[in-house]
Amino acid sequence: MFELFITMLERLGIIVTIAFILTRFQFFRDMIYKENVKKDLQLKAILFFGFFGIIGTYTGLSLNAETFNIDRWASNLTSEEAIANSRVIGVVLAGLFGGYKVGLGAGLIAGIHRFTLGGFTAFSCGLATIISGLIAGYFHKKKDHVKLSSAFFIGATAEAVQMLLILLLSRPFEKAVSLVEVIGVPMIIANGVGSALFLLIIKNVVNEEEKAGALQAQKSLRIADQTLSHLRKGMTQVSTKAVCTILLREIHAKAVAITNKHVILAHVGSGDDHHRVDHPIQTEITKEVINNGKLIVVGNEEIQCQNEHCPLGAAVIAPLKQRGQIIGTLKVYFTSEKEVTNLEIELISGLSVLLSNQLEIAEADKAFQLAKEAEIKALQAQISPHFLFNTLNTIVSLVRIDADKARKLLITLSQFLRQNLNATTANRITLEQDILHMKAYLMIEQTRFENRIQVDYYIENEVLNSKIPPLTLQPIVENAIKHAFKQMNKNCMIKVQIKQMNNEVAISIKDNGLGIDHDRLKQIGKEPIASKIGTGLGLYNVNRRLIMTFGENARLHINSEENNGTEITFNIPMGEKNEDKD
Repeated sequence: MFELFITMLERLGIIVTIAFILTRFQFFRDMIYKENVKKDLQLKAILFFGFFGIIGTYTGLSLNAETFNIDRWASNLTSEEAIANSRVIGVVLAGLFGGYKVGLGAGLIAGIHRFTLGGFTAFSCGLATIISGLIAGYFHKKKDHVKLSSAFFIGATAEAVQMLLILLLSRPFEKAVSLVEVIGVPMIIANGVGSALFLLIIKNVVNEEEKAGALQAQKSLRIADQTLSHLRKGMTQVSTKAVCTILLREIHAKAVAITNKHVILAHVGSGDDHHRVDHPIQTEITKEVINNGKLIVVGNEEIQCQNEHCPLGAAVIAPLKQRGQIIGTLKVYFTSEKEVTNLEIELISGLSVLLSNQLEIAEADKAFQLAKEAEIKALQAQISPHFLFNTLNTIVSLVRIDADKARKLLITLSQFLRQNLNATTANRITLEQDILHMKAYLMIEQTRFENRIQVDYYIENEVLNSKIPPLTLQPIVENAIKHAFKQMNKNCMIKVQIKQMNNEVAISIKDNGLGIDHDRLKQIGKEPIASKIGTGLGLYNVNRRLIMTFGENARLHINSEENNGTEITFNIPMGEKNEDKD
């Protein structure tokens, strides 16, 4: 019995080999990790594990039930012989991984094959093999992930069932009893250990690869986080050198370089004396990458041909793209071709895509900034030439009758225009600055329309340091004067209230003008409006910039009734908490 047990454990080496080979097949990995196994995958698994069961039969030991002589390899059996084998392992693993359908299918293949070999246990062993697949399939339904202890228990149980069927079905009974006494314990233990060992090897190999993949993903995310701020500035010599330094540290290569389509922008690491920044791209290999857009692995000979004194032995060159067009290359150098593994190639290929995406983001950021500047200019463009001419005419008239007032109005106009110019250079200004700009505008209008417009201010000092996009308040009050007071010759009232409310600044600008009709009110601030009385572009731009800067909570709220005035309110973050992040 002990000799049989040792011999069967030796045969488990075959199981180990097959288990390792299994991990190379994608269908097997899918069967392990997918909850619902498709029919084509089930068929592959049935055939594979059924064939594995047949191998387990042939690698078993034929045993004469009368003389107990052992033959090292099983083949056609006489009526006196049986097989001590590991057939059950393949069938058990089929059921555990694929469910009862896969277990039954593999059991049928391996069981029918065993029956054809003959021997006085042919029927009982064939039937036990089929039942083993069903038992393992039952446990598949109960467990999402198979444990080693479960694999040992199920493998041992399946073999114990086989021993029981031999006693129940094989004849003569005395011969069956003698056989079970010899092979029962060794086969139960060996097949239990084999099932657990099979599972252990598969899980270890797959887990190691998953771990390696996770580390590569983690590395890619870390690189993305470190390089994004640099590539937002575009592909300059400074930004690409910073990126190359980061990649060299993370990839552990000998050198990293980034080029555009014409010159090497940066080269960090070994061989930097031979790769000057202003060195033109001469090599045919780099040109091929730029022209074809495909990653190329360069061997030792090609590197030496490029530069006889270069200490680098191999390289991976990948294209960098923007808007689908190739704009340069990423080059990663190694000491020798042996260091250029498939894992490294996949990593560099992924990094070239990552860097390309970051360059796309940089271009999008630039477009976003240009859009913001365009919106500011659109607001500035609303300073009508009529407003300037009328203001200047008012100043000219005042010069004759009230020189001091004319001088004050001229100073106010200069302050107003200066603030408009400053708006193009700042993303946010203090609320105090924007209030001064609004007051300058209102003072000009009050001077022009003397005794017509009255403005009341209620502004708390605590809120003045809060930040706000430039040209926010002035377009709102201008909207009131141009539209709300269009048909009013006197008693035009504007009330500006700015105060702290919890952790926010609540801003309200209210007029007693004509109001806004219901249909137009739904559109104002949400989109430009084409009409005879105005475009609504001023309020639309203000609303859009507030939302882009502070989020939806800062959007304009417009309450109005026809002939009963309009109130525009919005909230921004308070004080020091509103830091300029631009």
